[in-house]
Amino acid sequence: MVSENKTSDGFTSTFITARDGLKLHVRSYGRRAAPGLPVVCLPGLARTSADFHALAQALSRDGAHPRRVIALDYRGRGQSDYDRNPANYSFHVELADILAVLAACDAMPALFVGTSRGGILAMLLATVRPAAIAGVVLNDIGPVIEPKGLMRIKSYVGKLPQPNSFEEGAEILRRLFSAQFPKLTAEDWLLNARCTFKQAGDRLVPDYDVKLAKTLEGADFEKPLPPLWKEFDALAGVPAMVIRGANSDILSAATVEAMRARRSELDVIEVADQGHAPLLAEPDVMTRIVAFAKKCEAATHVD
Repeated sequence: MVSENKTSDGFTSTFITARDGLKLHVRSYGRRAAPGLPVVCLPGLARTSADFHALAQALSRDGAHPRRVIALDYRGRGQSDYDRNPANYSFHVELADILAVLAACDAMPALFVGTSRGGILAMLLATVRPAAIAGVVLNDIGPVIEPKGLMRIKSYVGKLPQPNSFEEGAEILRRLFSAQFPKLTAEDWLLNARCTFKQAGDRLVPDYDVKLAKTLEGADFEKPLPPLWKEFDALAGVPAMVIRGANSDILSAATVEAMRARRSELDVIEVADQGHAPLLAEPDVMTRIVAFAKKCEAATHVD
């Protein structure tokens, strides 16, 4: 089941029913019949479709070659329903949700832009439904995930202080993340706060189910995590780009070089003065991604 609601912000809010009846929310930019290759944006663990707003506008309004862009809120995030069973905030269930969205939106094959957890899901999708993928942008994620960064994420997911205003929320985020993003302005932090918190009655709360923290419980980040080289190699048949924040503690420069060693044609961007994960909102970065989308379209003969 699919329901739609047009917004004044340049996208349509679409609600899709998952296999278990839970409602999933996606932002749809551009026309369904747009000539370009569809783009599917997958956010990080505790992030939402709002993170891709600037990029989605750039891709969907690309001159004479516009594209449809679909940005997903996983279950328990953004406007999607929260799951009563936090065990369902898992890769297995979220992968099934993505497949349900792709089918409902008739968006295969597509270029996938995956930030952090979204990039892992894109690699997993390549192992189970390779025909769905015409290209991939891995935003600050690769086959080897640095445990130090995961420990940092575990320290704040579901544990953010409760701000009394978006301005106070911006200051909370600045204190937490300014070491990785030293050049962001007060306006940038405020925009990020509006993508991180939401109004709930007379207070602000995180725009995700705080039970997401349970997905990180019990994980021993002192030990190396199983690498995802098999999943990365499943993308061998399509164009691939990796974006790394120069200050990232999740994706190391050494891992990027190892990825390039396996794929000499890998398109690599390093974003200065940003950590995990790059915001994908800078004009030069968006220009590179738009150009990469055209490369994927050429490879799949989309006119």
